[in-house]
Amino acid sequence: MSSNRNTETRTLMDEVRSFNNAGLFDLGHPLLNRVAESFVKAAGIGAVQAVSRDAYFTAVEGAGLESGGGAAGDINGARKHPFPNLTGETNRKSLEAMVKNTGRESFQWGLAAGVFSGLTYGLKEARGVHDWKNSAVAGAVTGVALAMATENTTHEQIVQCAITGAAISSAANLLSGIF
Repeated sequence: MSSNRNTETRTLMDEVRSFNNAGLFDLGHPLLNRVAESFVKAAGIGAVQAVSRDAYFTAVEGAGLESGGGAAGDINGARKHPFPNLTGETNRKSLEAMVKNTGRESFQWGLAAGVFSGLTYGLKEARGVHDWKNSAVAGAVTGVALAMATENTTHEQIVQCAITGAAISSAANLLSGIF
């Protein structure tokens, strides 16, 4: 075999850097590209976070330990496990529960990133300026979307999520110039 082939060796960092230059999607409009890329990237992060958390709780429960390091019987009341269907056993019900929880969490992370990214881009294009006001509106709407994606949401929770989203995104925008 001849080694005439011109093969390019790329490192993981080269691949990561290329994400900034060339997008994952070309849907024909920068807004659609931005929303789709933000959704996919954040959903991936959400999936990794959910799986790692589930694995941690399953391991802790299987070892008979609480997250505080004590034995399971040391703390009064039932453990506050975020996913009650995960039993720490390797059975079909636990796997199904983990897949459902991972999918739900991935969707929520992707929803938040897609909505926020799309709104900040759209407001920047509409207003002609990128400032804290765009971030505040995008954060508030994203907070409402996240609140609506959870079960048994109350009016107070929706308002609280909107205020929190606006405050966090405005602070991040204002602090981005400092650091």
